[in-house]
This record gives sequence, structure tokens and C-alpha cells, in this order.
Amino acid sequence: MKNVLVLAPHADDEILGCGATMAKHIRNGDNVYVAIMTNASVGAPELFNSTAVDLARAEAKAAHTLLGVKETVFFDLPAPQLEQYPQYKIATLINTLIKEKGIDILYIPHKGDLHLDHGVIYNAALVAARPVPGQSVTHIYSYETLSETEWGHPTPEAVFVPRFFNKVSDADFNQKIKAMGCFESQLKPFPNSRSIQAIEHLAGLRGCYVGARYAESFDVIRAIDE
Repeated sequence: MKNVLVLAPHADDEILGCGATMAKHIRNGDNVYVAIMTNASVGAPELFNSTAVDLARAEAKAAHTLLGVKETVFFDLPAPQLEQYPQYKIATLINTLIKEKGIDILYIPHKGDLHLDHGVIYNAALVAARPVPGQSVTHIYSYETLSETEWGHPTPEAVFVPRFFNKVSDADFNQKIKAMGCFESQLKPFPNSRSIQAIEHLAGLRGCYVGARYAESFDVIRAIDE
């Protein structure tokens, strides 16, 4: 049994990025924790009012209950202004959570995503999980988020490179689709990236890379064999 932590800059990033992988972990008996890092109304109330934030969090809770997530933690960091927030404070929040839950596997957003909040969480996570003596985290994977990763910075150092492919069963992928269906306020009609059809297309494409019907892909940031 492993303790798994998924860091989501905003509610639904975790399902878009690794919802089927989360379902697979849970089916295998692992404890999956999710940390939603921001409360959009704190940073930009003119863009995200409290009603919208409450709705997104209720949708996240419903999605996580459906999957069987052990615990959902909501932080109130300001979105979309994380690049202006002290980085050490973000890293401290993540580090404390890692220690409290004894996290073994960490999933984080891709550093080159279009939304700058994603890169901030990526950097803070690496600080929080740095491999000092006594660090429990042995594996760190960066996930791709539809409507963020494919629209990200088109430079060599920022492009998402899939290095690890997690084959997922039809049942686990269907759990991801059901969980994403809980985010009615976030879903868009195809061909928008944030649509059920786009999720299906990406999982099918990543599956083709490794001879599977469905897969989720990740960049490997750290993998320690003990």
C-alpha cells in the first residue's frame, strides 16, 4: 500500500491529468490524497466569486467521493496570482502535508503549462519534496492537463515530454470520465480541450503509444528504487 498525493492548482486539474491513474491506485489499495491549492476568490474576486468557488469545491468533493479518494485538502492560495505569492510559503504547505500523510508518490502539474499557477506549484512541490535524508517521497510524476499543457509555452525547455505511460483499464478510465462529469461547470462542448471527447481522444492516443486501449502519460521527475 502506497500513500499518493495529487497536487492540483485548481479543482479538476487532478481529474484531467491523472483521474484514471488515481482510480487505479485506489483499486490497488493505495491511499490517494488530493490537495486543491487555490481558492480563486482570494486572488481575483472580480473573476471568481465565492459562489463559483463553492460550486467548484462541491464538484471536486463529488468527483473524489466517486473515485474513493482518502481525503481532499483545500488550501486558500490566491489564483491566478501564485507567481506573486511567497514561494516558500507554498512549499511549506506542501511539505507539511507530505510529512503528515507519509507520502510515497507525488503527482504534480507540468511546469510549462499555459497557466502560470501550474508552474508555481511544480516548483514549490520540488522544493517541498527535495530528496533530503528522511524524505518519504520516492516518485514524482508530472501530469498533462488538457486546456493547459497543449496550449503551453512552445519552447524546448517547457514542452511536455511523456516518459512514463500508465496503462489503465476500461473500468478505471470510465471512473475518470464519471468523475470529470461531476465538474459540470467546467466541461465544454467538443472540440474544446476541456470536453469528454477530448479526454477520450488523449487517453486513446497515449494508449496507442504503448499498445493499450487507454493510458495516461507523465514526465518522470524522480524515481528512486529502494
